[in-house]
Amino acid sequence: MRDRLTSSRLVAVGVLSFVLLNYPLLSLVDHQRRVFGVPMLWAYLYLAWISMIILLVVIVRKVR
Repeated sequence: MRDRLTSSRLVAVGVLSFVLLNYPLLSLVDHQRRVFGVPMLWAYLYLAWISMIILLVVIVRKVR
């Protein structure tokens, strides 16, 4: 039962990361604006990437 829940959460994170890092959402943040001196697209990519890593760490640590 617990393995199924963990597996479904990992799949959900995978789908979420696919959606966040795919073209339609990337085109929304592809502007010339800058956030703390970093182009908005790069800031979005790093923020989405680190968010996915944090979610994966939280899910895997709950299994232990």
